[in-house]
Amino acid sequence: MATLTTPPEVEQAGSSTTTMTYREALRLALREELEHDEKVFLVGEEIGVFEGSYKVTAGLFKEFGPKRVREAPISEEGFVGLSVGAAMMGLRPVVEIMTLNFILVAMDQVVNHAAKVRYMLGGEVGCPLVIRTPNGAGNQLTAQHSQSFEQWFAHVPGLKVVAPATPADAKGLLKAAIRDDDPVIVVENLPIYKEKGEVPDDPEFVTPIGRARVAREGTDLTIVAHSFAVKRSLEVAEQLESELDVSAEVVDLRSLRPLDTQTVADSVSKTNRALCVEEGWSSYGTTAEVAARIQDACFDDLDAPVGRVGMAEVPMPYAKNLENATLPHSEKILGAAKHVLGVA
Repeated sequence: MATLTTPPEVEQAGSSTTTMTYREALRLALREELEHDEKVFLVGEEIGVFEGSYKVTAGLFKEFGPKRVREAPISEEGFVGLSVGAAMMGLRPVVEIMTLNFILVAMDQVVNHAAKVRYMLGGEVGCPLVIRTPNGAGNQLTAQHSQSFEQWFAHVPGLKVVAPATPADAKGLLKAAIRDDDPVIVVENLPIYKEKGEVPDDPEFVTPIGRARVAREGTDLTIVAHSFAVKRSLEVAEQLESELDVSAEVVDLRSLRPLDTQTVADSVSKTNRALCVEEGWSSYGTTAEVAARIQDACFDDLDAPVGRVGMAEVPMPYAKNLENATLPHSEKILGAAKHVLGVA
């Protein structure tokens, strides 16, 4: 199995690291930021006594109390709206939405208010709001709980959207989001909550928003992905190496808005072939945007059309065999890679 490689920021941090899960790295970031800034508070359903549906907030209610870790009723529009107002007044709320699917109830607060406050008030009032929420499929949670909507939010000017794929970036990007003066959507991923990796102990370590990383270097093909698709892309890169002696470079976008086009373009200019991978639907999705930017920036460098892989464009089935057929597993990515390479 491929491992999620250490981001360069970790290697350059010059500090000690600890091996922990993606879930634990998120919790560490929250704890450090609650300690760092008294204006930070958490709000969400079941995040206090129950310690969160996915145990990301375990221990924080006991440590910081109900004023800093606030239990919310089942009313996403209500507590997201409350948090928008709190952010406008100078606090730094961190909202947990149980899954990305439930944020649909609060879309008006996110898109029409949080994203537009700074612009509509001429920069006099900001909205330093963080919304963290898991997405992804593969757990037989069916059509209403297995969607990837991060591209919806990346479409909206005024919002920033990050999608960490490693424990180090889970900590670093969440901390960067909390310290940012604009609203940031932190898109986590259910299947990788349990993944382990090295995470810097330094409480001042942050991962810059808007900067992609090269997760694996290569010379023959660039695979661009984010979130859990990075793990699958790394597995495919290893298969290409062992089966075809093809050297694939994997670029982890990390941030969807702002999008680091330069790192992607530099990679494609070197490899001359590109494959874009996402867990969401491809139509009007992240891969569509990235492919368009590659075509614009690297047209003369491309030796083949840009390939794209996404989830089958159907509501997610419950049956495990049908769910597997719907997801962009490594076999699909491998087949698309071979097609781009002209060896299919």
